[in-house]
Amino acid sequence: MSQAMISVFLVDDDLVYLKSLEIEFRQHGEFSIHTFCSGELCIEALAAQPDLIILDYLLDGFDENAINGIETLDRIRAINPDIPVVMLSAQDKIEVAVDCMHHQAYDYVVKSETAFIRLQKIITRIFSQRKTDKILKWYMERA
Repeated sequence: MSQAMISVFLVDDDLVYLKSLEIEFRQHGEFSIHTFCSGELCIEALAAQPDLIILDYLLDGFDENAINGIETLDRIRAINPDIPVVMLSAQDKIEVAVDCMHHQAYDYVVKSETAFIRLQKIITRIFSQRKTDKILKWYMERA
């Protein structure tokens, strides 16, 4: 990971899970964390241009009329298609993962005891891929 702080938006309507995930990230000092309990609040803050968004699949805990994670993902994609969005869900169903990937999620993680470790690996992969893309672009521009 780079020396700069990685800006992460955490979006989940389960406040206990959201807080525990925030604590996990804050214990690893390279992250600047912003938490949101709804997709609407996350979308309002997109001007801050996070490096990554970790987004819950359902998002219906506070308001049954709130937009769900997939609709939030679609709106994020419409505003900024370059932000990697990792979907989180307590549902360990292949249909949910396929739905997320169909809507251009970067990856899908099931909420579990090992979710944070999996997220760390995904984040490492995202930034490694970005670095490779930058190097490749640099070489292509000079060819």
